[in-house]
Amino acid sequence: GSFNAFAAHLPRLRDMGVEVLWFMPITPISVAKRLGTLGSYYACADYITTNPEYGSMQDFRRLVETAHQMGFKVLIDWVANHTGWDHRWTRENPEFYKRNASGEFYDANGWEDVIDLDYSHAGLRQAMIDAMRFWVEIADIDGFRCDMAMLVPLDFWQEARTTLDRVKKLFWLAECEEPAYYKIFDAGYGWKLLHRMEAYWRKETGIAGLQEVLAYYDENISPSAYQALFTSNHDENSHSGSEYERMGDAAKAFAVLCCTWDGIPLIYSGQELPNYKRLRFFDKDQIDWTDPCELHGFYHSLLSLRKNNRALRAGDPLVNRFWIKASPDNQVLAFMRDCPETQVVVILNLSPDTNTCNLQDDKLAGDFRECFTGESIRADKGLVLSMSAWQYKLYERRKDHSK
Repeated sequence: GSFNAFAAHLPRLRDMGVEVLWFMPITPISVAKRLGTLGSYYACADYITTNPEYGSMQDFRRLVETAHQMGFKVLIDWVANHTGWDHRWTRENPEFYKRNASGEFYDANGWEDVIDLDYSHAGLRQAMIDAMRFWVEIADIDGFRCDMAMLVPLDFWQEARTTLDRVKKLFWLAECEEPAYYKIFDAGYGWKLLHRMEAYWRKETGIAGLQEVLAYYDENISPSAYQALFTSNHDENSHSGSEYERMGDAAKAFAVLCCTWDGIPLIYSGQELPNYKRLRFFDKDQIDWTDPCELHGFYHSLLSLRKNNRALRAGDPLVNRFWIKASPDNQVLAFMRDCPETQVVVILNLSPDTNTCNLQDDKLAGDFRECFTGESIRADKGLVLSMSAWQYKLYERRKDHSK
């Protein structure tokens, strides 16, 4: 529950293959109108101090320094749309807030523990950018995960990024999936895929439905930006359930998809256990850590392959991605990623049935190694595999060695 306690997890996370740490809001939580016993960390009381429950500013700075020494980048969550009811600005700068017809602070989304900020006020914009600059200069963070980015005017994010990137080149992740925002942000949320994967588990869509969403990303998202792809996050876990509640036996196969499609995989705390429980949002509810984490090796294999195989590099113009014809075509999702040096083939049996999967493609030829088991296999313009229910296979071929 503190910065110092989390620091003990850094070696494990680095070994697992994690490269970027996103800290959810580390600022103090408002007391006024707080929900539950802890309140929401998205109801900020002060933008430029730490929540004392987590530790001091010095503790956080030390944590960031340690993370940097180990090769991590660090993002902090930035809640720019609203604050808690007793944020210092409610007293010092009440003109920064929107007001209803009665002249009272309010929140347009009906969130009772927060109140909306008014971006028509130039003073607010400057104060917000100054607060963000504080964390870059004082703690040497590497970027921001911007909460509900689409609720904040796009021109503010343009102004903030232009200003702050002069201080330090930062990474900007938007909790947003609106195409226009990808012109400013480096990455946004893959909610469409998340919801389509959940619909697949509920038998409300099929393989073609999954492919439709992935095609949408190709056609509508700026080529200079990426999707953050995930099977869970703090909102989904607390409000809708763990990935096992929402995706059942398909959860791990869909995690493979999120780690191998053209995007950036996002892993939520506890998924490497795995954590099956819903974590309460407004009360302290600790993850029950055990050692070793059962899925540490699973994510290590996926993330190591992403890092070391160019074919999985997101946004590389020399990486081609295409579907592989597979049968049964209503249960098997298969695709190849191909670059000058390597190929990666992803095969997901998205079915409760054991299937004989027949894959046909002229590019599917040569000696491949399965990344989880190390099994070698020879393909000759195709493969025939026996796959158990919900099984996933991930093959790579190094062209320079014909493997």
